[in-house]
Amino acid sequence: MKISPLPSKLAAKKATNITLSLDVYQAAKSLGINISQVCEQRLREEIQLRQERQWNEEHADFLVAYNRRVEEEGLALEEWRSF
Repeated sequence: MKISPLPSKLAAKKATNITLSLDVYQAAKSLGINISQVCEQRLREEIQLRQERQWNEEHADFLVAYNRRVEEEGLALEEWRSF
């Protein structure tokens, strides 16, 4: 499942409970931090990182083979590159 890095205003929400250290909770509240919003954004970032890592692991063989081929044969259409 692909998760957008930016939350949608129209996205359905699911209530959940989290447990925080009391000092973290109190500091966040005293600073006016929206705990739900921050948790959601950090989870989106972590999901993105893990999905990228998973994709790289699943496609590692292809990436190695492709890089080897480029080293041996060069890039396709390389002679017409202007950069």
